[in-house]
Amino acid sequence: MASPKIFRLEEIKEHNNGKSAWLIIHDKVYDVTKFLDEHPGGEEVLLEQAGQDSTESFEDVGHSTDARELMKDYYLGELHEDDRVAKTTPPLSTANPSSSPLSSGSWTSYLLPLGIAIIIAVSVKLFTSSSA
Repeated sequence: MASPKIFRLEEIKEHNNGKSAWLIIHDKVYDVTKFLDEHPGGEEVLLEQAGQDSTESFEDVGHSTDARELMKDYYLGELHEDDRVAKTTPPLSTANPSSSPLSSGSWTSYLLPLGIAIIIAVSVKLFTSSSA
């Protein structure tokens, strides 16, 4: 089996339009140019991410197993090791609080407040109905 082609980030950044759209997902490089018209979310979603690491956006949407299987058709190679984002978490003493999962702006940051609000609403309802 041949070694995968290795791409530098600078080269990938050049492929950021409708004529050539490349994405990085989990350090793998994909040419999604031919998929732009077929993407269920519309081509704008892919073009917005083209030429950069789209891993977080890809995972936030929650793509299906079928979508992940389809990705194999667009695989070009791997991101160069020097261009990969570090996968380690810094120690708590140096961690940036704005980089926590709850501040990422994804839908998960709304789950905790929503859960608390539901518990409060149910508690108030139970308390007021038993007081009457």
